[in-house]
Amino acid sequence: MKKLLTLTLTLLCIGFLSAQDKTYTMKDAVLGSHTNLKPDNLKQLSWIPGKHAFTKLKDKALVKVSVPGMKEENLFSLADINAQLSDVDDFKKMPSIKWFDAAHIYFKHGDVFYRGDASDGNWNFHKWVELPKGETNYYVDKEKKQLAYSKGNNLYLADADGKSLAVTDNKDDDIVSGQIVSRQEFGIDRGVFFSPKGNYLAFYRKDESQVDDYPVIDWDTVPAKNKPVKYPMAGKKSQEIWLGIYSPKTGKTVYMKTGRHTDHYLTNVTWGPKENYIYIAILERSQKQLTLNKYDVETGEKTATLFEEKDDKYVHPAEPLYFIPGHDDQFIWWSERDGFMHLYRYNTDGKLLNKVTSGDWVVNSIDGWLPQQKEIIISSSKRSPMDKTLYAVNWENGKIRPLNDTPGMHTAKVSSDGNYWIDSYSNYNIPRKIIAAKTHGKWEKELLTADNPLKEYKKPEIKELTITAADGKTPLYARMILPPDFDKNKKYPVIVYLYNGPGIQLLHHSFPESGNLWYDYMAQHGYIIFTMDGRGSSNRGLDFEQVTYRHLGTHEMEDQLKGVGYLKSLPYVDADRLGVHGWSFGGFMTTSLMLRHPGVFKVAVAGGPVIDWRMYEIMYTERYMDRPQDNPEGYAESGLLDKVENLKGKLLIIHGAQDSTVVWQHSMRFLHACIQHNVQLDYFVYPAHPHNVRGKDRVHLMQKITDYFDEFLK
Repeated sequence: MKKLLTLTLTLLCIGFLSAQDKTYTMKDAVLGSHTNLKPDNLKQLSWIPGKHAFTKLKDKALVKVSVPGMKEENLFSLADINAQLSDVDDFKKMPSIKWFDAAHIYFKHGDVFYRGDASDGNWNFHKWVELPKGETNYYVDKEKKQLAYSKGNNLYLADADGKSLAVTDNKDDDIVSGQIVSRQEFGIDRGVFFSPKGNYLAFYRKDESQVDDYPVIDWDTVPAKNKPVKYPMAGKKSQEIWLGIYSPKTGKTVYMKTGRHTDHYLTNVTWGPKENYIYIAILERSQKQLTLNKYDVETGEKTATLFEEKDDKYVHPAEPLYFIPGHDDQFIWWSERDGFMHLYRYNTDGKLLNKVTSGDWVVNSIDGWLPQQKEIIISSSKRSPMDKTLYAVNWENGKIRPLNDTPGMHTAKVSSDGNYWIDSYSNYNIPRKIIAAKTHGKWEKELLTADNPLKEYKKPEIKELTITAADGKTPLYARMILPPDFDKNKKYPVIVYLYNGPGIQLLHHSFPESGNLWYDYMAQHGYIIFTMDGRGSSNRGLDFEQVTYRHLGTHEMEDQLKGVGYLKSLPYVDADRLGVHGWSFGGFMTTSLMLRHPGVFKVAVAGGPVIDWRMYEIMYTERYMDRPQDNPEGYAESGLLDKVENLKGKLLIIHGAQDSTVVWQHSMRFLHACIQHNVQLDYFVYPAHPHNVRGKDRVHLMQKITDYFDEFLK
């Protein structure tokens, strides 16, 4: 019996060890986090408007779950939709359901919007609006069940019955209405703003006649075709912008009288709750001054300037006004005026009532409201810049309480009245956990705890590090990933993966612990991976970000070299086999390190790199660098075309041929400079891709990058 028990335990141990011995394929490493190695989740998880109930997808049916009793009720199934919508091929999976209200839904399939209406407990589905083929610019108004969409450069509006009419009639192709302006900077993520009750439609109108056409070639047609985009480069002329307000009732449009239309940006567009006023922040082209104005909807006249914000470097608006429920004359304003992004309560006369949040941490989002308790539900970096945790804060006295401050990255969905919320989060040890809970009270229900989809794979050893920045005082978060069979007596090659640019943070307390399964793949193949968020990256406050002002790339490289110094101090790091890789701003950093600090890295792969900031878009570049004519030294310092002769080691540059973000000319001019100076480098192009290579082709991309390091670094 004892021998049998021993044998059984031995076999179990062998099975346990072999179960953790799998290695990733490249497809696993690149696509696995979104496919076969994705943690379990609850699909179509959404609160029903006005109800203490949420939905989830179960057995191809949308299920209503009432809280706190957790009673389940099938609303409708995929088969129900397919049975009623005979004009289209059967849906293979449940479409993404969106709610107008508790009795009306909508969803999209291809270019067609459909509606679902509940009557006597039954759901009836019908076609609503068909968009122009391939159109992606559209906005839904839930109040009056309207849909605004683009057709060419004009804006159209469909009513609840699907009847469409033209809002604009632009004859000039350079005049565009209802689309995103300012290349999605300043928090601008839409071109249309429905009023709270759906009685008006505000929209951007832009005149791009003074902006250069930039060629983007479609290589899939024969002969190839030019599909130019408007691309305003730093220091040059930009688009002119208006904000119009259309009344479906009268059919008339009134344009807000914002003054000049050049050399400033219209941001933070927000409707007043009563629809009689609209608020617009005027950001000067220099981005050093912002003015919040109030406009009369009927006349377009400015009725008041509420306040101004100024900064010697730049003001960076990112959020609209958030009007406080039940208080038409009070709103929340986001500002970094005290060094960190925090919330301020104002009245509509422009009087500051109080600062709502404060401290050396950042508010990341407003997720809901608890009107009875006068609380705002927020996510923030209060616990740590590596975490995003959830709090309720009183908008009058600033008293803050945690809703769930478990370490990790949290996302909240809050019921209409704020009494219930759903929290979905992950951390190093929890692939995904979802709970429903009361925002006040002790009721809580676990909805999902996902199993670890990586449990059968060889896990690398991961070290969380804090490294002092080049200024000698600022702590920087870093992560080192060691091979699963790490041997401290061996010497390993190291790949530094970086971005280190504005608005991005690479390191989070989330699953998987490494942050990227490609890192695990490379560790399994004998590499050490190192990554660090240096000064200039996001979520650490204004001083941390603005240190790079007018000198993009300089302080960031100094910090990354501090990380390199740490690596070189380790006995198991081969200092002669250091590699570096990054994309976009990370591609700029990668190329800069190879040219401005030659000899540090043996091998580098730079994707979509900015080579000359004079050729990058005006809104982003001038925020961080000012205009080229105002900061020639900074542009010369960061420019790389005149530094190609410094290259030592192997450099591979990769670019998407249809890149309209970092245009292809960056790397083409770099190639030309290398040829002129007889400098050799390697180059690869993805003809069908824009700025990032996504989908199945990304497997090819990461194999290309891996092969390059294998050939020249390993």
